[in-house]
Amino acid sequence: MTAPLTPPTPPNRRPAQPSEPARPGGDAQPPAQPPVESAPEQTPQAPADGAGTAGAVDGQDGPGMKTELREAAVVTVAVALGGVLLGLLWLWLAPRVPLVGNVTGNSWVVYLKDTEGEQAIGVDGTFTLLALGLGVLSAVVVFLLRKRGGVPLVVALCVGGLLGSLLAWRLGVWLGPQQDVVAHARAVGEGKTFSAPIRLGAKGALLAWPLAALVVHLALTALFGPRDPDPYDQEPHEGPSPA
Repeated sequence: MTAPLTPPTPPNRRPAQPSEPARPGGDAQPPAQPPVESAPEQTPQAPADGAGTAGAVDGQDGPGMKTELREAAVVTVAVALGGVLLGLLWLWLAPRVPLVGNVTGNSWVVYLKDTEGEQAIGVDGTFTLLALGLGVLSAVVVFLLRKRGGVPLVVALCVGGLLGSLLAWRLGVWLGPQQDVVAHARAVGEGKTFSAPIRLGAKGALLAWPLAALVVHLALTALFGPRDPDPYDQEPHEGPSPA
C-alpha cells in the first residue's frame, strides 16, 4: 500500500478558505469587522418658556386667568360708569321735599312745609328701584356678551355695581339743590317754598344694584349657560369578549 499524499489537518486549525489569504504558518486571519457606529442619543427638549404647557392648559380650561382678569377689569369700569346714568335719573325722577324759611328774631328758621309728606321716603325708593333696574340690565348685557361666565366676572359685576351706586349717590347730591338750606332760604325770601337737598336716607339702597346683578347673572348662567359634558352619558367601554 502507498501512503496518502495529502497530510492530515493539524488539530485546532482549520483549512484556509479560498477567500482568506493563508498565512505562512498555516493560521488563517479572520476578516476584519467594520466598526459599528451607534446613533447619537437624542434628548427630548422641553418647550421653551412653558409654551406647550400653557397652550394645553388654555385649550382645556378656557382663555386663561389673565384674560379673565382683564375682562373683569373692563366690566368693573363699564358698570361703575353706569352710575352716572343712575345719578341723573335719580335727580330727575326723585320727588322734591318742600321747605319754607322764616325769620325769627335775628335768625332764620327752616322747616318742612308738609310735615306729613312722604317725599323723603320717595327719594330713597326711587334710588332703590332705579338701582335694581340697572342691576338687572347690566347682568343681562354681561351674560349676552360672555356666556361662559366665571368667578372674576361675577365679582366684577358686584364691585362695579357698588361703585356705580356710590357714584350715583354723590353725583345726585352734588347736582341737586343747594346743601346750605339757610342760605337757600335767604336767597328765595321769607315764606317762599324751595326744595330740600337730595339725600339718601337708607344707605342700604347702595347694595340694590350689586345684589340684583349677582342674582340675575347667576340665574341666567344656571338656566342658559353652557353645560359641561356629562360623563355618565358617554357610551360604555366594550371590554374583550369572553372566549
